[in-house]
Amino acid sequence: MRFLPAVLVLGLLAPAAMGASDTSDEFESLRRAIEERRERVAEYERRERGLFDAIQSIDEAAGALSADLDRARREAGAARARLRELEATSADLEARLARTRSALASRAVALYKTGELGPVRMIFATGSLRDRLQRVQTLRRLVRHDQKLLTRFYDEVAALERARREAASVAAQRDEAARRFRVRSAELEQERRGKRELLLSVRGDRARARAVLNELEAAARALEETLGHLRESPRRRPAGAGEIPFSSLEGRLEAPVVGPLLRRFGRVVDEELRTQTFRKGVDFEVEIGEPVYAVAAGEVRFADWFRGYGKLVILDHGADYFTVSGHLEAIEVEVGDRVRGGDRVGRAGETGSLSGARLYFEIRNGSRALDPADWLLRVPER
Repeated sequence: MRFLPAVLVLGLLAPAAMGASDTSDEFESLRRAIEERRERVAEYERRERGLFDAIQSIDEAAGALSADLDRARREAGAARARLRELEATSADLEARLARTRSALASRAVALYKTGELGPVRMIFATGSLRDRLQRVQTLRRLVRHDQKLLTRFYDEVAALERARREAASVAAQRDEAARRFRVRSAELEQERRGKRELLLSVRGDRARARAVLNELEAAARALEETLGHLRESPRRRPAGAGEIPFSSLEGRLEAPVVGPLLRRFGRVVDEELRTQTFRKGVDFEVEIGEPVYAVAAGEVRFADWFRGYGKLVILDHGADYFTVSGHLEAIEVEVGDRVRGGDRVGRAGETGSLSGARLYFEIRNGSRALDPADWLLRVPER
């Protein structure tokens, strides 16, 4: 069609214009997250803020980039699938249009052969009045048939043009989503590289390393206080009927994530800094994004960022038993939710972590930290 190139250009420009309006808020939030990350890291470099503030800002920026990366991946996949459908629809419409065009050509040839006055001669040819009336009815049917053929032809042309315009628009959306995916992937890697470089600078500076130990101890005390407040405040919902008491599950719990232990529960000695700390949980080796599960039935009492632990979920299992899962990439539950053993609570990650991807996991009874190795059915070593 003569006007098809113009239609395709309009189809390509339209999604870009709509996308600019629909996604401006998302891009603005991304811009703010990255700008705040830069400010906090610069403040830390001037020793005006703690390391955990700088790490959290990097993780928040990375989280925003990761969310947009996932959206771009989904949009590109949906556009590819829709484009395949439209290509099949266009092929079908083209085949139908070819059949209609062939039928119209046959009718045109037939009309040409009869000449301009052919229908008139057919009506007034020899025969009775009844024969003439029958010829008139036949001509009317032929005219209606030709009208339907023409209508079908124009409808099929219009449908094909619509399919082509939509295909052009969807192709533009696919290309834009693919471009955004590439850009966000590069930006996300840049954020993670910045975090690694920041942590390397800490390891090479004894004064900063000591400051980090102080921050770790402060974060552990803050977690203790939070758990204390949760013990004092009542659960929103009563325990589920037939729920097995957590105290009876010692040695029978499935691990919260598939992966070996990296760090065990207990006393930790740093020979270089000549310090001793006590780790009240364990670290599991994980791949970013793999699922993290509740080890037993309980209620979600905390599901948010927590300084030093990144994205954190605390489950209340009743009778003063709690489990803590930290450094999550994403949280998939909300405060007040009831979960069963084996339900997903989030995805593993490295938020708030000073040592890369891992799951931090604690079991508490009252104010006492329990060794998860005594409670888990299988504790694979690295």
